[in-house]
Amino acid sequence: MTKDITELLKTVRKLEGWLTDKEADILYRLAKSCPNNGVIVEIGSWKGKSTVCLGEGSKDGNKIEIYAIDPHTGSSRHKDSHEKIWTFNEFKKNIEDAQVDDIVEPIVKTSEDASKDFNKPVAFIFIDGAHDYDFIRLDFDVWFPKVVEGGVMAFHDTIGWPGVKKVVAKSVYKSKYFKDVKFIDSITYAKKVKQNSLKDRIKNRYVLFLKNMYEFATKLHLPKFIKKIGKKIVKKIQ
Repeated sequence: MTKDITELLKTVRKLEGWLTDKEADILYRLAKSCPNNGVIVEIGSWKGKSTVCLGEGSKDGNKIEIYAIDPHTGSSRHKDSHEKIWTFNEFKKNIEDAQVDDIVEPIVKTSEDASKDFNKPVAFIFIDGAHDYDFIRLDFDVWFPKVVEGGVMAFHDTIGWPGVKKVVAKSVYKSKYFKDVKFIDSITYAKKVKQNSLKDRIKNRYVLFLKNMYEFATKLHLPKFIKKIGKKIVKKIQ
């Protein structure tokens, strides 16, 4: 984990949301290293936990504008229970308090609606919207064409969520359009290419195998020190 995000972690730990320290770190680093040949897009902002990580990373890097897309009306679970949700006010306050509001442009729409008139090239996208298969499939289909060659696509909750796992396995790990696939905790990310090589495809499948083994191991009641060693091994051999 990078040393220069210590203060960032103190901030994001206080915000409501689901993000491990390692996931916060990788989002920060991916945003920081994002080239200026496109913008950063976030699908699913909730109350700004991941948005703050992206904002801090971008400001410490090439200061790439971030488009944070979320209808702010909650998840499918909230809708199914007829629970009224409105997170935009908290989202705005959190990004303002973190002083990243000057680089974040909120779009209060669904992913699909936002994609229809979004015509900027995307250099990095983080997809963390609705996790049902049909929704994550739609997110991938409408945003993949907008990502520039060499751009990065990242997905949250690729462990433990069947819909996300299925889409990412088929459309990223087993695709001819991605290389350098990696995962950090539940985030999977990869570089988009015009055509990957046979070596790339073999490596991607190998990393998928490691990811599946990692997920299986996390479900076992193993001693913490063994799990810790396993995580270090996975990180080293990816």
